[in-house]
Amino acid sequence: MISEPIPAPVDQPSPWRLSVAPMMDWTDRHCRYFHRLITRDTLLYTEMVTTGALLHGNQPRHLDFNAEEHPVALQLGGSEPDALAACAKLAQRWGYDEVNLNCGCPSERVQRGAFGACLMREADLVRDSVAAMRDACTLPVTVKHRIGIDKVESYDFVRDFVGTVAAGGCTVFIVHARNAWLQGLSPKDNRTIPPLRHEFVYRLKQDFPDFTIVLNGGVKGDDEIARHLAHVDGVMIGREAYHDPWCMADWDERFLGGPALARTREDVEAAMVEYLERLQATEHHWSQASRHMLGLWNGVKGARRWRQVWSDHRMKALAPAEVSRLAHAGTERALALG
Repeated sequence: MISEPIPAPVDQPSPWRLSVAPMMDWTDRHCRYFHRLITRDTLLYTEMVTTGALLHGNQPRHLDFNAEEHPVALQLGGSEPDALAACAKLAQRWGYDEVNLNCGCPSERVQRGAFGACLMREADLVRDSVAAMRDACTLPVTVKHRIGIDKVESYDFVRDFVGTVAAGGCTVFIVHARNAWLQGLSPKDNRTIPPLRHEFVYRLKQDFPDFTIVLNGGVKGDDEIARHLAHVDGVMIGREAYHDPWCMADWDERFLGGPALARTREDVEAAMVEYLERLQATEHHWSQASRHMLGLWNGVKGARRWRQVWSDHRMKALAPAEVSRLAHAGTERALALG
């Protein structure tokens, strides 16, 4: 029996060694602030922002973030090199640490715009887009993509895609280890039905040893992260980190070469309550931000009651500190009743 290799100790870890995936409607600035209370060094990504929204919409609404969120990367959706270059300039001006091009989203919206996973059919265009973005800014320009589209299941397809895009200057590839089925599956089904092929991502690292290859897709738990890190440069976690955020509490120490943040769940909740109260003071309702912390107590007895209190629409008229007090009082009652 061949044992799994053990990842080497980390002195100066790659910036991409551990990251939280960009997730639409989830990884907004409030979510990222919350995650940063749990992990100091894990790389965080914005939701995908389209070039049209940035160039013709409310830029501060899409680009503003909290200084505490660093390191933080902006993910762009688009297919026109000039527009992507202009948005890369904005990313640098706003102070992001990286700009990432989405070549993996399979939603109907992005298909209508001919970007996202559709771009895997147009590797030359992605190459040119990366080159234009690199010319426009000094930030790292990275690409997030799938291993294939529709029923194209040959490893050669993703290998050739990476090889072509690399000619534009990209050296960091974040690979969701599933195909994107552009017809017949919803975005939700695209995250579960196409089979995972982590071995394709491993092969990319073997074929492109000088590139940073990050594996994404279906990873749960520290032991799985460690197994993958024996084969690739980094691991990106998505819904696991969102639904069970305390899973990130030991990442700084175990994987990223630094001490863990000396915070308990109680400390994180208290810091988040302070943040919610600052939002309320600026006339931003706190409930849009509090939804991101509903998984904080997952796995702890009484968590269900705690979530119920924070989710109760009747609580919205109260101050966050009072909601927190009621949530814990409700939890104590639930525990007393067994």
